[in-house]
Amino acid sequence: MAATPHAIGALPAGSGALALDTYELTKRFGAFTAMDRVTMRVEPGTVHALLGENGAGKSTLVKCVAGFQRAEEGSILIDGREQDIANPIVARALGIGMVYQHFTLAPGMTVAENLLLAGGKTPALIDWKGKRAELKDFLATTPFSLDLDVRPSELAAGEKQKLELLKQLYLKPRLLILDEPTSVLTPQEADEVLGHVREFAKSGLCTVLIITHKFREVMAYADSVTVLRRGKAVHHCRVADTSPAQLAQAMMGGEGASASAPASSPVARAPVPDAAPVALRVEGLEAQGDRGTLALHDLSLSVRAGEILGVAGVSGNGQRELVEALVGQRARLAGKVSVMGRPYSARRGENRSLKVRSLPEEPLRNACVGDLSVAENMALRDFDRPPLSRGGVLNFPFWRNRAREWIAEYGVKTQGEGAPIRSLSGGNVQRAVLARELAGDINVLIAANPVFGLDFAAVAEIHERIVQVREKGGAVLLISEDLDELLELADRIVVMSEGRIVFETSAAGAERHVIGAHMGGGHHEPLKVAS
Repeated sequence: MAATPHAIGALPAGSGALALDTYELTKRFGAFTAMDRVTMRVEPGTVHALLGENGAGKSTLVKCVAGFQRAEEGSILIDGREQDIANPIVARALGIGMVYQHFTLAPGMTVAENLLLAGGKTPALIDWKGKRAELKDFLATTPFSLDLDVRPSELAAGEKQKLELLKQLYLKPRLLILDEPTSVLTPQEADEVLGHVREFAKSGLCTVLIITHKFREVMAYADSVTVLRRGKAVHHCRVADTSPAQLAQAMMGGEGASASAPASSPVARAPVPDAAPVALRVEGLEAQGDRGTLALHDLSLSVRAGEILGVAGVSGNGQRELVEALVGQRARLAGKVSVMGRPYSARRGENRSLKVRSLPEEPLRNACVGDLSVAENMALRDFDRPPLSRGGVLNFPFWRNRAREWIAEYGVKTQGEGAPIRSLSGGNVQRAVLARELAGDINVLIAANPVFGLDFAAVAEIHERIVQVREKGGAVLLISEDLDELLELADRIVVMSEGRIVFETSAAGAERHVIGAHMGGGHHEPLKVAS
């Protein structure tokens, strides 16, 4: 396709917000068409949202724009001129930067080193005194505060996401692409990040293209929105001219024409009886953080059978360390954990006998073996038990048959049960883990940000499954940085700050601003949660 008459060419990076057009962009993977003749206009200096369910083609579209994939048909125009974006180096030269849903940090390098590496032109000899002063000046222009000497391996997911964004902002992009940037952020952090990104766009320095599943973010921060469904662009509009219900209908199509926005009301249910037994009890738990300091300080909590206890908190206040200490991924320095009145040290035999399950954050890293197949990962919990194994002989046909059933039941999008699980999208990895962890009877479910990266239809389905665990008498410890999720699902909510439980409230009587104030930090006396 020829350039339009008003083409002004590709300007060097740093020269202001650019205009992006895609024209009938098509991308295929074998016989599968991931993106089907997508035409889209993104005005310069605006925030443009991309909506669509998992597998709708959103990531494929932005990866083509960012040079990580190449479309077979169609064109990409920058400021009205057609560009062949063959690789990310070409995209960077055009001023295009992208923050991915999955982290791309160098874990063994410091925050400062990751920021410098982002530019791709690191000198052999670095004037660290000058560079540190430059980086500090840069951080002072952003709403984020990160220690330049910390390594990403020591950061919580929310802090890693901030660093990913800082890497791109440091390079002064003309087009900034964000792939679900707030999935691991609290509502306050999300507003902070998106508010900063919007101001960045409004200043005329940058155009922003954002993939999100959250209607609130679209309505509050975007100027325009494009909805993709099954690889096609099916709806374009200005945000001022639409509503969450209309966007949901566009996403779901005829099958979901009556779908409404995902803003859910709290699940109606009877209060947990005081006489209900304590299924999970944590007393005086202490654990060390990655940098050698205490991350958990004398932490106590309890969850009764048939109860969901929500744990709220700003990312980096000990939630990750709490989950890891409970599920056996981090040593406990002090304290006791019991399940159904019996000591619990998170060994595999105890998980089976006490019926403890977990849904960890970043499931591909924490709950899967990437090179193993979907069926093999689904069998990790019980591969050595009948009927998956008989007399020491592994029954592979049963593994595959069960995997196919779970793939269908949970809507896992995969080329088959034999595909390596790392080949699945993040949302579909989570669905596969959910199928494994929610099978059978459960006494205690420990769930950390269980709907990370999932579209709203999947979120509603998974929330329903978590509530079903509660309704069957299981105890659920739900750690989430999404306050809306906690208010919707939990019976009680506690707030973590600086490695301590500092506040407790019933969900029914919870006041958002009070919870937010405690989430905000400050120095609190630890709260002993009554059992």
